[in-house]
Amino acid sequence: MLADELRGGLDAPICLTWEVTYACNLQCVHCLSSSGRRDPRELTTAEARAVIDELAELQVFYVNVGGGEPLIRRDFLDLVDHAVDRGIGVKFSTNGALLDDAAARRIAALDYTDVQISLDGATEADNDAVRGPGSYAAARRAMDRLADAGFGPFKLSVVVTKRSVGALDELEALAASYGAELRLTRLRPSGRGAATWRELRLAPAQQRDLYDWLRVRPHVLTGDSFFHLSAYGEALPGLNLCGAGRVVCLIDPLGDVYACPFVLHPDFLAGSVRDAGGFRAVWRSSELFTALREPQNPGACASCDAYDACGGGCMAAKFFTGLPLAGPDPECVLGHGEEALRGVDAAALPAAGPGHSRRSLPVIAVR
Repeated sequence: MLADELRGGLDAPICLTWEVTYACNLQCVHCLSSSGRRDPRELTTAEARAVIDELAELQVFYVNVGGGEPLIRRDFLDLVDHAVDRGIGVKFSTNGALLDDAAARRIAALDYTDVQISLDGATEADNDAVRGPGSYAAARRAMDRLADAGFGPFKLSVVVTKRSVGALDELEALAASYGAELRLTRLRPSGRGAATWRELRLAPAQQRDLYDWLRVRPHVLTGDSFFHLSAYGEALPGLNLCGAGRVVCLIDPLGDVYACPFVLHPDFLAGSVRDAGGFRAVWRSSELFTALREPQNPGACASCDAYDACGGGCMAAKFFTGLPLAGPDPECVLGHGEEALRGVDAAALPAAGPGHSRRSLPVIAVR
């Protein structure tokens, strides 16, 4: 089966996530990397171009670019141009505040480029409670500009929380009104999300509602975020497996390579693109990735009939809630995660990831 082959790893990732900066004009309460302040050690333009060249040689199909807010980097669109010229597709996420008319037209003129506008509520009040004052209006302006530039079907990207799960119909309709696609991702307890996860995570009944909602909407994109829900019965569309270190990984703004975009922690640091051998050596030879590609021990989930469907759930969600990687997902739909969480010592939880937060700032939006 394809999934079994992918678990053993590939010569190069199908795609990877690249956070090009920790700088951000927002302070989203669930930010995985606690972005805000720029790190002065981030890759230079020349180093970033060299990484793109290496990924092209490895025949990586595309990169998911995030941050931070990528458009804060003055060289960002030049880097996108370089990636496209080398045959690498670029999908980047933006809060939209810095996407002016000129940037929208430039992006619309590129091949192999996709844009995700981040929004976390169907109304200004719901969204801005998560992403900060003015962020809803800025995102809507960016969507208008992409539409006016003739960009095509961009993505509306939503982290599913208690604040947004009840508005999925409205968010789907909003995306459709622009000819855009809706993309949903799971809330993870890392970065600033570690402090808000218990408050914002879905209740069991909401998880079931989300599963039923997604089952009849195969056109809604998820990036395999919700494969833990497949334990309810029929698997959701997608690979339904943890691809960390097997088919995906993350490069952070400093060039450090992590197994997964959701576990920016030293335990999951595989190496750096600045090391001898560059990204290729990290991907093909790091001890961490080699270990992740070995058959995994199902641990406490071994006797569960749903294990083949959910694969034990999300590695990041388990790690940052103090559960063993061979244990159940903290949001296991059969309740095993809740039971396991009761035995976790809150004082022993791992650090939630890199900290680049700053004092909350208003959105600085291009008018």
